[in-house]
Amino acid sequence: MVDLHIHTTASDGQYTPTEIVKKAQAAGLSVIAITDHDTVSGVDEAQAAGRLAGVHVVPGIELTVNWPTGEFHLLGLGVATVSPSLTAIIGTLQEKRQCRNEAIVHKMNAAGIRVTLDELSARFPGGTLGRPHIAAFLVERGIVKNRQQAFSRYLARGKPWYVPHDGVNLDEAIVAIEDSGGAPVIAHPLSLYVSWGKLESVLRDIHGRGVAGLEAYHPSATLHECERLERLAAACGFFVTGASDFHGEAVRADRKIGHTAGGRPIADRFWTDNLEPYLRLHQVG
Repeated sequence: MVDLHIHTTASDGQYTPTEIVKKAQAAGLSVIAITDHDTVSGVDEAQAAGRLAGVHVVPGIELTVNWPTGEFHLLGLGVATVSPSLTAIIGTLQEKRQCRNEAIVHKMNAAGIRVTLDELSARFPGGTLGRPHIAAFLVERGIVKNRQQAFSRYLARGKPWYVPHDGVNLDEAIVAIEDSGGAPVIAHPLSLYVSWGKLESVLRDIHGRGVAGLEAYHPSATLHECERLERLAAACGFFVTGASDFHGEAVRADRKIGHTAGGRPIADRFWTDNLEPYLRLHQVG
């Protein structure tokens, strides 16, 4: 079993990189990818823990890309080194995330929830502050019962405290990942919010711009949708990956490390037959 999209406390995950590796080992996983939002700060710790545990840790990142509908998250899998171009993009996204957090806090204060960004940063040190941390704060304050309720009432798209997350240019993100020795992969492609009738042409355009892989298997989709995405990926020239997008049970109780759509274990083939040969071919394995 493998899992090619996992988050840690370096961004909005529940577990430290070392704890994630231990959970992966206990679950029988041989390969995992650490793909925190807009940061690679958890990778070194995870790889060190992986060497001790016998778990191969693929260094990765998840970048937010500007997109006219839905959300476009671009994974960089196998980022062997962090290039100057990727460093610049990380800095830009961190600044944009800071502005978004400030806007959310302003909305909260206007609604009578007294908190500052400094307080939130102090409460959740060491990671990339985002909506899941704000949701956890609301749980602690007793304003909501759980994080999911925080999103459904206040933080999700269309809710009172929602603020769009500004991303970066797709072409620049692709180049930055390639400069770092990684494979650009579309995360959870249904979040692009493109109709099935238009999706193939959109994916062909994205592939033509340099995105190499598509995360066809993700727990936010049904198995039927995942199989359909895999067929589309083959038609468009992508290799396919599968993942849990695990953040921790306290963040997303419906997701289990090493498992994807329909609760299925994530097959080795997504690494051995797809991602690993791509990385080897590009001499960054």
